[in-house]
Amino acid sequence: MDILPILATLKRHKTAAGLIVLQVALTCAIVCNALFLITQRIERISESNGMAESEIVMLNMSGLSRSKDPDATTRGDLEALRRLQGVKSVTVINQLPYANNFNSSSIRIKPEPLGVGEKSINAANYFGSEGWLQTMGLNLVAGRDFSVDEYLNLSDAEKATSPVIPSIIINRALAERLFPKMEAVGQSVYVFGSTPTRVVGVVERLVSPQPGGTANSHLYSMVFPVRPHFRGGSYLLRAEPSQREAVLSAAVAEMMKVDGQRVVREKALFSDLRAKYYRQDVNMAWLLGCVCLALLAVTAFGIVGLASFWVQQRTRMIGTRRAMGASQGQILRYFQTENFLLTTVGIVLGMVAAYGISLLLMRSYELPRLPLFYLPVGAVALWLLGQIAVWAPARRAAALPPVAALRA
Repeated sequence: MDILPILATLKRHKTAAGLIVLQVALTCAIVCNALFLITQRIERISESNGMAESEIVMLNMSGLSRSKDPDATTRGDLEALRRLQGVKSVTVINQLPYANNFNSSSIRIKPEPLGVGEKSINAANYFGSEGWLQTMGLNLVAGRDFSVDEYLNLSDAEKATSPVIPSIIINRALAERLFPKMEAVGQSVYVFGSTPTRVVGVVERLVSPQPGGTANSHLYSMVFPVRPHFRGGSYLLRAEPSQREAVLSAAVAEMMKVDGQRVVREKALFSDLRAKYYRQDVNMAWLLGCVCLALLAVTAFGIVGLASFWVQQRTRMIGTRRAMGASQGQILRYFQTENFLLTTVGIVLGMVAAYGISLLLMRSYELPRLPLFYLPVGAVALWLLGQIAVWAPARRAAALPPVAALRA
């Protein structure tokens, strides 16, 4: 019964009503997209890497002079690091997640040349020495680890025109992409030239060195039984979480004792590498969250200010309605209904704008399309915000005594 009087009143106050509608629309459009971007950042930050990250430390060194036999030097380093107290296992690896380098190779299930419409898949290639699986803490879900006779030195592989690497271990995402309808273990793939490499194992999860990209290729990883030397790799040590810093300090001291003509290029806890890698995403999530809160606060204050102004302007109308028998609940409901109508119009316009902004972000920054789920979530949030914001002015209007309102 209040709809027609409300519409008639809003028609006389087009400017004020229009400002609230535009404010709600702008807030709806920005908040929906901001919430989606925040969710994306949180999912990216919390993505599992499959590793025992709370137990791993990393040490990267380089020599002041060129080593005559880097492979022998690396073997000596590994033996020295294994003897350290608190060390569970040690390996040397060419790259690791959240680092600056990124090495990848194409992998396919057929030798070249590929047929029409057939494409190779790009995947991160990890080279690891013995103990890589235990040190990284990966979960082997199918097949086996590399045997001792399958390993070869990276320096020997680099000398070969077409290196023969007989075995490979891939992560589950890559296995499902390559062999969606069959078991990956035992299948042959092609990475280096036309020589087939047999899949001997599948790990549950192993992200690429730079995870969190927009394309699915950052999910695919493969490991080869190739031993890097210290000049082209990093030492990984696994220890108890409470002993990581002590183990890292002892490892640096031991390496300098073995050869004082080397420089520590980088040393870090693996968890610190992850935190540093995602620092920009964390800052962006906080920034977008603050923008959402600021917009919601401005919208709420705008609704409160407009409602208070209209209560003051309609004091005589309120008194007349109260004198004619209107209850406090009816007066309260009148202002809430009025706010609901304005908010609804603003939400409808905001949903259209939110979808338009999403399409613009897709084209400019290769972001995924805004899921429609966020539109009703934003609508409900703004409806609740509008009702909460108008509550206090509406209560003051409903509490006005009829005589006082008519005198005013």
